[in-house]
Amino acid sequence: MTAPEALVELAGGVCRISAHRQLRVPAMALYPGQHWCVFGGNGAGKSLLAAWLSGRLTGVSQPSFAGGFDPVTDICEVSFAEQQRWWRHDDRHDVSEFNASAMDAGTTVARLIAGDPADPARLEAMLTLLDIDRVRNQGIRFLSSGQVRRALLARALYRQPRLLILDNPLESIDRISAGYIRDAIAGWMSADNCTLQLSRRRGDLLPGITHMALMQNLAMTAQGLPAAVLGNLSDDQRPSAAARLLPEQLPAACAGREQTPAQSGQCLLSLRGVSAAYGDTVVFRDLHWEMRWGQHALIEGPNGSGKSTLLGLIDGDNHKAYGQPIWLFGRLRGTGESVWQIKSRFGIVSNELHNRYVKGWRVLDVVVSGFFDSQGLYDDSGAAEVQTARQWLQVMGLESRNREYYHELSFGEQRLVLLARAMVKQPWILVLDEASVGLDDHHRELLMRLLGLIAKSGVTQIIYVSHDDEPCPAFINQRLTFHKPCAMVPATISVQESTDGAGQ
Repeated sequence: MTAPEALVELAGGVCRISAHRQLRVPAMALYPGQHWCVFGGNGAGKSLLAAWLSGRLTGVSQPSFAGGFDPVTDICEVSFAEQQRWWRHDDRHDVSEFNASAMDAGTTVARLIAGDPADPARLEAMLTLLDIDRVRNQGIRFLSSGQVRRALLARALYRQPRLLILDNPLESIDRISAGYIRDAIAGWMSADNCTLQLSRRRGDLLPGITHMALMQNLAMTAQGLPAAVLGNLSDDQRPSAAARLLPEQLPAACAGREQTPAQSGQCLLSLRGVSAAYGDTVVFRDLHWEMRWGQHALIEGPNGSGKSTLLGLIDGDNHKAYGQPIWLFGRLRGTGESVWQIKSRFGIVSNELHNRYVKGWRVLDVVVSGFFDSQGLYDDSGAAEVQTARQWLQVMGLESRNREYYHELSFGEQRLVLLARAMVKQPWILVLDEASVGLDDHHRELLMRLLGLIAKSGVTQIIYVSHDDEPCPAFINQRLTFHKPCAMVPATISVQESTDGAGQ
């Protein structure tokens, strides 16, 4: 009997990532019927390894492919990088200003999955499998990150690849959606195809994984059965190590850029019967919510329920706020204030902001740009701004990376850079839309402890947005819960307040 041929094989060697960084991997082969998980923390090199195996990176050794295997058609990837590619594609081709409705749907879910022409039966099967039939005709730019993730998985399975690369497929996914994703992947796994899952958290390992590789510091350090590899994790990958990285105190305000602090008990946000819709689709109706100094709010709910839409209404990014009863910092929206006046009081970390930063910006410049609320650094900054930016990078454990390019950092490290960017101006309100996306267990614990310090400082109030099954941060003392909409009924929202939170 002839031995099976590896779909992808890497003989080992070195792949240069930048002037000072190299990816080192020994021999690795992916065979039909093998379903791998590459496990490692932030910056370990998981996504780079996947790019190398796919032939998208050039190293001393290049991967070889089985006869008849075409990496262009036989490899499909589901990742945030793929989401970024599609978002940028729709931004470049946006023709909203030329439409009578002033809205361009862009790439719809159905077109993303099947293209044109489509196989109707297979398309219907994918929409049902991932529970996204309700949004089939919506543009992906108007969907939550979790909904886009399911659509990208449907697109990959529609194409029936021989190697499926899944870069943290359960990241930022609510419990129900995660069930659909796990079931869809489990049904796809077979003896004829191969899976390569990239994971930074133990709890996200997919059922059906047969092999595991461990990545640390841009090097593969172990291969074997999952139980054996997980048993060899080093101490610096365990969550308890996060306590050693906490700062004793947070950086002071930038000299010359101090903000007038909010007063105790001052009303920061007030929404008095606010509604939101996209076209004929109502997201939510008649929302009443007030947030005062000393309150830290959790906005929770399943993917696609309207959480990010609400944020856009209050932080100045959604034009639908105008004409609605929304008060920000004591002033009715649309009564003469500029977008920049609103943004000066907010610090934002979100998938949308993450998507806007592409190649060309150094890490330090990204952080300094937070003073100007710009995507990139276009204004003259002084020594005080640079010093404050360095201090916040040191808090994140990234000060030594300040001269590197932002796109060369791992996804999780980029997320920490965006948090530093948000905090340099000591905003009245820090908005964290799925802030822990991209963070391994170690850095997620660090983030939670750091946010606790920010909440305790009394300078910045926090709005923490999460799906509905993530643990609630200890400093939260107000909760807005979005309940999942159905085809005919928009999301409903309940507000719960407590006097036991850290900010009181």
